[in-house]
Amino acid sequence: MGDDARTTPEVQPGLQANAIGFVDAVSIGLNATSPAYSLAAVIGPVVVLVGVAAPGAMLASFVPMLLIASAFYYLNRVDPDCGTTFSWVTRAMGPWCGWMGGWAIAMTGVLVVGSLADVGVRFTLLMFGQDNLASNDTVVMVLAIALIILMTWICVIGTELSGRLQTVLNIAQVAALIVFAVVAIYQGATGQGLPGAVSPSLEWINPFAAGIAALTSALLLGVFAYWGWESAVNLNEETTDSAGTPGRAAILSTLILLATYVGVAVAVLMLVGPTFLANNAGDEEMVFALIAQQALGGWGWIVLLAVAISAVASTQTTIIPASRTALSMARRAAIPAYFGRISARHRTPAVSTWWVAIIAIVWYVVVSIISKNALFDSLTALSLLIAFYYSLTGLACAIYYRRLLFKSVKAFVLIGLGPVVGAILLFWLLVLSVIEMSNPENSYGGVSWFGLGPPLVIGIFLFVLGLVFMVTSRIVDTAFWKERPSVVDPDLVPVSEGGDER
Repeated sequence: MGDDARTTPEVQPGLQANAIGFVDAVSIGLNATSPAYSLAAVIGPVVVLVGVAAPGAMLASFVPMLLIASAFYYLNRVDPDCGTTFSWVTRAMGPWCGWMGGWAIAMTGVLVVGSLADVGVRFTLLMFGQDNLASNDTVVMVLAIALIILMTWICVIGTELSGRLQTVLNIAQVAALIVFAVVAIYQGATGQGLPGAVSPSLEWINPFAAGIAALTSALLLGVFAYWGWESAVNLNEETTDSAGTPGRAAILSTLILLATYVGVAVAVLMLVGPTFLANNAGDEEMVFALIAQQALGGWGWIVLLAVAISAVASTQTTIIPASRTALSMARRAAIPAYFGRISARHRTPAVSTWWVAIIAIVWYVVVSIISKNALFDSLTALSLLIAFYYSLTGLACAIYYRRLLFKSVKAFVLIGLGPVVGAILLFWLLVLSVIEMSNPENSYGGVSWFGLGPPLVIGIFLFVLGLVFMVTSRIVDTAFWKERPSVVDPDLVPVSEGGDER
């Protein structure tokens, strides 16, 4: 019996199936974008860039997100793997592209988790009137680390608990944003706005009104604001109807975000106008707090609460894609099997989840010590990683389905043309991001690292580091590197001439 025990391989438990329903999946997709925090961070700069065309810019930023969401939907239908982009790109384009796609997703979590926790702590302290503590970087750092550990622990002890918590947090922050938007629009419409407030016109939804250059910069901010909705798809193996529910939740998430972002942009213009934002540029989140006070008076703390909840919720949901991607990569032997261990008790990828948190904490502490501006610059570098793996996913969808694209108009548009156009748009934004970030003056601190802007240096460092790890994995020559590109099995998703895809 002893010999049998030593020779019998350990059977790894699977993830907990059917732990997440459709509503919880939508909440996770929304909270991963951190809508209240994203609005606080980008609404001011977007209005400064394009003026009254801000609603149009948010609408234009939505287009590539919806096109890529279509790719996520159709790829998930035939391969509901929690590694999402990593698994799909590997199947369609081979292990090299797949590995780098997985690496990009994992690194987005590392870059942003600490910053989200930092914002969550600061706004919570501000909400309770603890302005002195909120401005104490040491206190905030300690509390932010504690918050990351807490949210990671919740991720580990149960996906179902995580889903329920995200639904509650999502309802709270969306309700706060709706209250703000409704009150602000009412005050603007009744002449209670600031002197610079403007009246609505059709020009507001024209993204080209301010010119191509301004729109391009606004689109870069818009992509950051929408990013994160695919977290719902990373939980596909733990969601009811794993092939269909996650994709539908992701698409609905993007539509809700569109309505929220455009609605708030309209409210801000009607209440305070672009001049107020231009005069208060430089401290985006606090400008949003000032606008909230203008709209809600003594109830302005509601918006502070929304931003705090948004950042706290996203601290948890941002860990999910990175940890599930690491799990998927470990299962396919793209990285050491150690990272693929699943808790037998909680049925969650405990090892990869804790490692994502540990690396994120180290990154947050080191970068914060370098400078506060460096922390903001690491967030700016996110756009490079986001555009990279979204573009790969869009291309992978068309390539994987290539033999079925001409079976119907619906298949050609939704599975082929749309995802490819989305990929091209995001690749264009990626190139523009590189050009913009190469100028040190465009960084938060305006300093130069090796003659380049810090965000670009951070992006290059992470990409090169990924190449090093990938080549090391290739030298080990695991089974993953023997995988070859393939096409979708028509029996999994038959496409009739009438466009009926089951």
